Amino acid sequence: MGYAKDPRVDDYIDALPPWQQAICHQVRDLVHAADRQVEETIKRSRQPYFVLAGNVCALLAAKDHVNVFLYDGGIVPDPDGIVTAGHDNKTARTVAFHEGDPINAPALTAMVKQIIANNRAGGWRKLQSPRSGR
Repeated sequence: MGYAKDPRVDDYIDALPPWQQAICHQVRDLVHAADRQVEETIKRSRQPYFVLAGNVCALLAAKDHVNVFLYDGGIVPDPDGIVTAGHDNKTARTVAFHEGDPINAPALTAMVKQIIANNRAGGWRKLQSPRSGR
C-alpha cells in the first residue's frame, strides 16, 4: 500500500507480538485507504495516531487486545455495533480486537471516513455544539 509511513509507528508495531502486528497493519492500511491524505504520527510519547484536520484514530496494544480509539465525540453512527467501549466518552470510543477477532473492514472504514469528513467540517466539537443544531 503506497502511503508515507512514520518509522516510529513501524517501531511501535514491530515490537508487538505477531497477532497484534497483524491487527495494527490491517487497521493502518484501512485508515490510509479511507483517505490518502491521512498522516501518521506518535503522540503521548509512544502511541500511533492517524490525523487529518484533527485526530482520526489511535492504536494502543494492551496485553490481550489492540484498542483502536476513534476520535468522533460519539456522533459517528455505528450501525454494525463494532464499538466495544467508551459509548459515553465525550471524545473517543474504542473498538477492541482480541487475537483471532476478524476486523469488520467495511464498518470501520465507514466510521473512519465519517470522522475525516467531520474533521474537515470543523471537527466533532463544532458539529456537536448547540449552534450547529445537533
